[in-house]
Amino acid sequence: MLPLSFTIEFLGTGTSSGVPMIACKCGVCNSSDKKDKRLRSSIHVKYGRTSLVVDTTPDFRYQMLRSKVEHLDAILFTHSHKDHIAGLDDIKAYNFISQQPMSLYANYETAAAIQRDFYYAFQEKKYPGIPDLNLNIIKNESFYVHEMQVTPILVKHLNMDVLGFRLGNFTYITDANYIDEKEKEKIKGSEVLVLNALRIEKHLSHFTLQEAINLATELNIPKTYFTHISHQMGLHSEVSPTLPAGMFLAYDGLVITVD
Repeated sequence: MLPLSFTIEFLGTGTSSGVPMIACKCGVCNSSDKKDKRLRSSIHVKYGRTSLVVDTTPDFRYQMLRSKVEHLDAILFTHSHKDHIAGLDDIKAYNFISQQPMSLYANYETAAAIQRDFYYAFQEKKYPGIPDLNLNIIKNESFYVHEMQVTPILVKHLNMDVLGFRLGNFTYITDANYIDEKEKEKIKGSEVLVLNALRIEKHLSHFTLQEAINLATELNIPKTYFTHISHQMGLHSEVSPTLPAGMFLAYDGLVITVD
């Protein structure tokens, strides 16, 4: 039997405001190019029969409908900011279809935020039709979702701990502006890296485009896709040709396969 491949779809590649941003009249927000239309950042990963999503954004329901994701085994959470957890309530549709709880994987801080924000899903007496959740608290060590091995990568989003994830030869990191040397070792050897690159100008808690390029070059990753992109990055059609070989701006709906 041939080894399985990972199939990754970018459900969203935008920052917390999405692109276009509400009430903005800039050229990017008014662009007619579909690659400049960015929902909040998330990916769908398939490996054999296992299907999971990283983060449930405020756009989660629409993302699932748009990408026709009919089966989901688990959700991995990077951190607790609202643009990464706010859509969790819509998991109840999968509960209804499968008649099974949804497995969630998050660090302690993110799990606490989920229990606070979606308190009604964790009450002893539950109202009919609310999400049915199996919340698993993970540490900085590998675990399995069915046959899929998941290796967390601890990164910093200013002072906040955020988890990236390595799945086989694929690594996904969003909302970061610092990765220490020990965690970089977990990324090395990946065939594909997805890395946040918010904009051109310096930012307090996100990699800039040049910082992300420098990190991908340092780690010697054959292919790198940049995500969590703001309207301040510029037009996809103008930025893409400026990138080094093997580096790309991701866009909503992009599908890649990693062996």
